[in-house]
Amino acid sequence: MSGLVNALVIAAVVVLVIVRQFRAQQIGTGRRWWLLPAVLGFVALREPGLVDSHHPTTSVTLLVVELLVGLAMGAGWAWTTRIWTESDGTVWSKSTRTSAVVWVVGIAVRVGLYALGAALGVHQHGSALLAALAVTLLVRSGILYWRAQSLTPATATGPAYGDRMARSARKERV
Repeated sequence: MSGLVNALVIAAVVVLVIVRQFRAQQIGTGRRWWLLPAVLGFVALREPGLVDSHHPTTSVTLLVVELLVGLAMGAGWAWTTRIWTESDGTVWSKSTRTSAVVWVVGIAVRVGLYALGAALGVHQHGSALLAALAVTLLVRSGILYWRAQSLTPATATGPAYGDRMARSARKERV
């Protein structure tokens, strides 16, 4: 994909994710929460130019820092998201103002990393940002999925103690 297409895909995914997360939405414990991050990660890794061949060490360092920022941003976003259980047992989530602060700080750090890379002469491709976004979404979704499972009521999978106990047919003698 070209740089413009990558930028448009990244912007569309970010807008879609942010808009959806600031509305109350049901967390389905059976859904494939990892699918969108996996697709984004696949698209990012198949693109050439993830690492600048003229500055490999600096480029890899910036990529690792970008992924760590994505990891921290995803964890921060997940832990600042409000989750609750409705009376029917469904789990819901909604991002908070603190979640918005996490996004703003994360984006500011990423802009700073991009500026640092540009100042060092490293050619940065949009696939690094796409990979970091995939990490952010994967960590956030994983933590929310884990938190949602801890809130769902336990369902009985077997009989309780004493249910359907086999009774002896013979009489007891005293």
